[in-house]
Amino acid sequence: MSTYLEIHALQSLPPSNVNRDDTGAPKSATYGGVLRARVSSQSWKRAIRKDFEARLSPEDIGIRSKQIVELLMDEITTQNPELADRAQQLAVAAFTAAGFPKLAAPTKKKDEPAGVEELGYLMFLSRGQIRTLAQAAITAADEADPTKALKAAKVRDLVDRDHSLDIALFGRMVADAPDLNVDAACQVAHALGIHELTPEFDYYTAVDDRREDAEETGAGMIGTIEFNASTLYRYAAVNVDQLQENLGNQAATQRALAEFTNSFIASMPSGKQNTFANGTRPEVILVTIGSGQPVNLAGAFEEAVRPGPGYLKPGVKRLADYATDVFTTWRRPDRILVCGLSGVRDALATIPNADVVSLDELIAAAAEAGAQEPA
Repeated sequence: MSTYLEIHALQSLPPSNVNRDDTGAPKSATYGGVLRARVSSQSWKRAIRKDFEARLSPEDIGIRSKQIVELLMDEITTQNPELADRAQQLAVAAFTAAGFPKLAAPTKKKDEPAGVEELGYLMFLSRGQIRTLAQAAITAADEADPTKALKAAKVRDLVDRDHSLDIALFGRMVADAPDLNVDAACQVAHALGIHELTPEFDYYTAVDDRREDAEETGAGMIGTIEFNASTLYRYAAVNVDQLQENLGNQAATQRALAEFTNSFIASMPSGKQNTFANGTRPEVILVTIGSGQPVNLAGAFEEAVRPGPGYLKPGVKRLADYATDVFTTWRRPDRILVCGLSGVRDALATIPNADVVSLDELIAAAAEAGAQEPA
């Protein structure tokens, strides 16, 4: 059975709108018969990737874009400036040889020059994959038929190794070339409010500075923004064995586990952040390490928490009681780690065999989960 690192968190958000739907309202979901605040998993995974970008080397993170030909052109030119005039031709040859679907020039206006070919969907590539493809294209540049030479060199294999941390964690899907898919090692749940949601609206006005002293009265602009304030349950699970398979070595796996844990805690979706300044961190973190099917503990909040006072402390108590019941009845993890603010984490410390640790100790323990050989 696979080993899983699981992270459970309770995090309070003040008035905010970090993840909007198509109407501009904060996303929500009905759970336990009542409306809850929700932040989509896609939104928080994007925030984690942005946190990676802020802290890690570009070599450790991938690039997701339709403009993969331009990426490869730039790398070919960087490695061999003498091939700048042929970089587009060689880049297209490399991707054609790798089995990518037909590339097409983007839509252009009349009399505009044709643009560089693009894919019809986003493609996730690591810097290492782009670099090795460029090296292969440069080697084939002197051949009579570069595409044929690149196929003979099996450049398709170059796109399926040297995965970045984020590709290994979050996976890659290529609908037209399924053998280039990368199975995600990480599952991220939609963050869910632990109590009933009360939507609110901010009616705002803006003053026209040029007319402020004039006789004309009234606002230069008016509008409304929907927002809410909620305490969220967040959850993610990382299949350690799948992560090691994706990355290919133990040291990279340990580092990826540590970096993911760090960014799960530190990241925040950026929607309307200048309006609400809503940046917070989780008040408590519960981490488990063990084999077998991972367990989302959202069931602790199927019955919405009622204030007593506030939602956080009763929520922590509810999570501790539910986790104790689940771990006793269904699956006892090998390690149970508790981290968080001293004023609220005490209830989680009552979970049998739980260890209270600092943030640094928590991240170190996450890395240790990748030190064993895959099951």
